[in-house]
Amino acid sequence: MASSWWCALSLTPQQRLDVLSLLDRTESRLGREAIDEGRRRTVVHGWRAQHWLYYEGPELTKYAMSTGDEHAIVEMCGGDFEEDLLAHLLVAHEVINWWTRGPQTCAYVNGTVTRMLQLMRVKLPIDVVDVPAGAVLRNFEVHHDEEAWLEQNNAAFANHPEQGAWQLRDLDERTQEPWFDPSGFLLLEIGGRVAASCWTKVHELHPDRFGEIYVISVHPDFQHHHLGRVMVTQGLNVLCRKGVSRAVLFVDESNEAAKKLYTSLGFLLEREDRLVRFARP
Repeated sequence: MASSWWCALSLTPQQRLDVLSLLDRTESRLGREAIDEGRRRTVVHGWRAQHWLYYEGPELTKYAMSTGDEHAIVEMCGGDFEEDLLAHLLVAHEVINWWTRGPQTCAYVNGTVTRMLQLMRVKLPIDVVDVPAGAVLRNFEVHHDEEAWLEQNNAAFANHPEQGAWQLRDLDERTQEPWFDPSGFLLLEIGGRVAASCWTKVHELHPDRFGEIYVISVHPDFQHHHLGRVMVTQGLNVLCRKGVSRAVLFVDESNEAAKKLYTSLGFLLEREDRLVRFARP
């Protein structure tokens, strides 16, 4: 194969193995995820997407995934950026929104940073805030709590570009993943309604075996009652009881209230990821 980028809408079994091998090698080298969890799942399950492959001889050395039509979202293995790939993408898409992870040497010539995510970390254990009187804290029940959680979470993230549009199939796909553990998915009920939730995840296969606040949200009807602090600390306590000594979460750089909460609990900034927009000339 020639050493140049080319696109496949679906991966052959061999290409799928090549991509997974590259992702694993990259994660081992970087000590972090090589690509967004959702995009890795697309590879694992063999779902269709624009898979961009770069082979040097028989070895796959670079990989990227693009989704969307006129406005495409792109991420490259390792969170990198390459102008050659951008040129290919701009032939097919008017606008490219490219996720880069961590420090990058790219100066984003002709690109504009439109969003920034901060990865924050904290050492465990931390002090746990008690559940308010009259509230009930319990675990998510599969085949029972899906609709109630979707209503609560989507209301909390009504203006969020990703978290506010969950559908039942999105939730079902994740609860069927090998990593899913309902004991780490907490619901807080007040007056028979799901008022807040904290979904945690343990990265069992990572060398450091760390935890993650996967999704944390409070329904707008129950905000301003410090339920975010309750749910974050309760979720971190669940992770601590599972033997985890470090936890992480992602937060939008513009979300000052959430950053203030996390900082007050001892979270520190570990990495900044940027979404960079490029437009066809």
